[in-house]
Amino acid sequence: MTTNPLLADTDLPDFAAIRPEHLVPAVDQMIADARAAADRIGGSNASDFADVVLASERAGFAIARGWSPAGHLHSVADTPELRAAFAEAQAKLAEYGLEAGQDPRLFGAFNRVDLAPLTEAEARAVVLARRDFTLSGVALDDAAKARFREIGVELNKLTTEFGNAVLDSSEAWSEHVTDAAMLSGLTDNAKAILAAYAAEKELDGWLVTLREPSVQAILTQADNRDLRARVAKAYATRASDQAADPTHDNSARIDRILALRHEAAQLLGFDNAAARSVETKMAQSADEALAFLSDLAARARPLAERELVDATAYAAEKFGIAKLEPWDTGYVAEHMRRERFGVDREAIRAYFPLPRVMKGTTKLIERLYGIRLVERPGVSVWNDDVRYYDVQDQSGEIVAGVYCDFHARAGKRGGAWMDVCRPRFRDADRFHRPIAYLTCNFPPATGDTPALLAHGDVVTLLHEFGHVLHHLLTEVDLPSIGGISGVEWDAVELPSQFMENFAWDRGTLTELSAHVETDEPLPDALFAKMLAARRFQAGLFLLRQIEFATFDLRLHRDYDPAAGGRVMDVLNAVRDEVAVIRPPEWNRFPHSFAHIFAGGYAAGYYSYLWAELLSADAFAAFAEEGQVAGDRFRREVLARGASRPAAENFRAFRGRAPEADALLRHHGLAA
Repeated sequence: MTTNPLLADTDLPDFAAIRPEHLVPAVDQMIADARAAADRIGGSNASDFADVVLASERAGFAIARGWSPAGHLHSVADTPELRAAFAEAQAKLAEYGLEAGQDPRLFGAFNRVDLAPLTEAEARAVVLARRDFTLSGVALDDAAKARFREIGVELNKLTTEFGNAVLDSSEAWSEHVTDAAMLSGLTDNAKAILAAYAAEKELDGWLVTLREPSVQAILTQADNRDLRARVAKAYATRASDQAADPTHDNSARIDRILALRHEAAQLLGFDNAAARSVETKMAQSADEALAFLSDLAARARPLAERELVDATAYAAEKFGIAKLEPWDTGYVAEHMRRERFGVDREAIRAYFPLPRVMKGTTKLIERLYGIRLVERPGVSVWNDDVRYYDVQDQSGEIVAGVYCDFHARAGKRGGAWMDVCRPRFRDADRFHRPIAYLTCNFPPATGDTPALLAHGDVVTLLHEFGHVLHHLLTEVDLPSIGGISGVEWDAVELPSQFMENFAWDRGTLTELSAHVETDEPLPDALFAKMLAARRFQAGLFLLRQIEFATFDLRLHRDYDPAAGGRVMDVLNAVRDEVAVIRPPEWNRFPHSFAHIFAGGYAAGYYSYLWAELLSADAFAAFAEEGQVAGDRFRREVLARGASRPAAENFRAFRGRAPEADALLRHHGLAA
C-alpha cells in the first residue's frame, strides 16, 4: 500500500501516477485508519480538545488528502475505468461517512469537550461538529439510523450517476459540418474551435458539439436558424427522455433523489428537504428565501417584459422572425448589443488572450491582498494544459497553491468550479498548506493563437478565484472550519461574487487586457460601450436566475410522497409566475441541473442571489474607503472561514447588516 499515490503523505498529489486500480484499495485503507482513530477517540473517556477535536480533524484530513485527487480526476479526466473504480470507492466512503456521523461514542466525546477554555474558532468547530452529528442521525433509534444510512448510500450513487449521465449525453451528440456556409456568422476564432473538435475525431471540416464554447458560439453567432434550433434542443434535452439518444435519461433518478431527500429530512424531524437544507444556511427558512426571491421577481419582471417586447420587435424587423424562440434570444441579443451599443462581444475576445488575463489577475490579487501567484513548472498534473501556481506572501514564503485547468475537452465535466485539494491544517509541528483546484471550460488555443476569452469568461475566472482566495487565505488551522468548509452555503458565494465586480473596474481591465495582435489594452471608448451595455437585458437574466432558484426551493419544500416529484409540473407553475419567456414543451432543463441533483445546491440555488446581495453591498465599501476595505475584507471574511457565523463576518467587515439597495442598483433596478 505504500506505493499507492493516494495514500502518500506528500504536499501535492502525484496525479500522473494515479490509476483507477488505486482508488478502492486506498479507500479501504483510509476507512480502516479512520475507524481505528474513532476507536481511540470514542473508546476512551477523552474530553480534551486535542484528544477529541484535533484527533478527529487529523482523521478527516487523511481522508480528504487521499480522496480529493480521485474525485477531481473523475470530474476532469473521466474514463470508463476510472468511473467504475470511483463509483465503487465513493460508495464505500459514503457509507463510512454515514456510519461515523452516527457514532454515539464520537458524539459523546464531542459533547464532553468543555467550550469555556477554548478559542472562538475552537469552540465553533465543536459546536458545528455537534450539529453535524445531529443532522447525520446520531440521535435516531437503531432502525431509523440504518434506514438513514441506506438513504445516504443510495443518494450518493444516484447523484454520481446523474452527473455521469449529463456528461455522457453531452458527449453523445454532435453534428459534423463540411459546408462552410452552414457556419455563416461565426467568427474565425469560433470556427477554429469547431475545426479543432473535428480534428480530435479525425474528421475534416467542423464539429459542432455540446461543449460550452461550441454551444455559445452557435447560439449567439450562427445565422442558420435551423442549426441554432438543433443545438438548442440537443442542449436543453440532455440526459432526458426527449434527447435524440434517451439512453442517459435522468427522469427516474430525479424522482428517486427527491423521494429519498424528503424521507431523510423527515427521519430527522424536518417537514421537508428544504427545511433540512436551511438548517446550515443564513436564511432562517425556505419561506424567507422564497419571499426574498418573490420580491426580486416583482421588481425585475416589469423590466424583463419591456426587454422582451423590445427584442421581439427587433427580431421581427431585422430578421423576419415572427415568434422569438429560445434559440433566437442569444443571437438577437448579440446583434442588438452590437448595433445599439457598438459592442461586439466576439471582437472583445481579441483583447482578452488568456495569458494576459492571468497576468492581470495575479496583479489584481497582489494589489488586493499582498500575495503573489508564481507558476511552478514540473508539478505532476492530469493534462498538459494544467498550470500550478505557488502562492507567496510578501516575504516570498510559499503559503498555499492552486492548480488551474482552463480549457474544455472530452471527459471533462462542463461548467466552472473551485474545489479543495488540501485544507489548511496545523497539526503539532506539521503545517499543511491549503491547495485549491480552479476549473473552467474556456475555448482552447487554436494554432498559434492563444485562447481568447469573452468578457463573460473573465467574469467567470474572477468568480472562481474568489472561491480560491477564500480557501487559500484562511488563517484558521482546523480543516472543518477553515476556508470554505463549514461556511453557510448561502454565504459561500460572497467572496466569488465580490471578485466579479473587478471585471468592471477600469484599472483592472487595463491590466487584464492586451489585443492579441497589437498588444494594446482595452480602449476607453470600448470600455465605455461595455459599461453602457452592462445591464442590457438585465431583467431577463435576473428573472431566469429567480426561476431556477424558486423551482429548486419549491421542488424540495412542496414534495408530496403520494404525488411524486412532479418536476415539470412544478417548473411550469414557477414559470407561470416568474418567466416571461416560455421554452417549448420538450425542454428538459431539470435533467441537466447538476447544481441541485449532482452538486451541493439542493434547496440552495437561491444562494447565488442571496450572496450577490452580500457581495454588492461589500463591494460598495471599496467605493467608500478604497484599499482599506480590501484589507478588512481579507481579515474579517476570507481569513475567518467558518470560525464564526457568516452574518457576524459580514457585520465585522461592513459595520452593519447587509442592505438590499446595492443589489438592486447592481441590476439597474429601483431601490
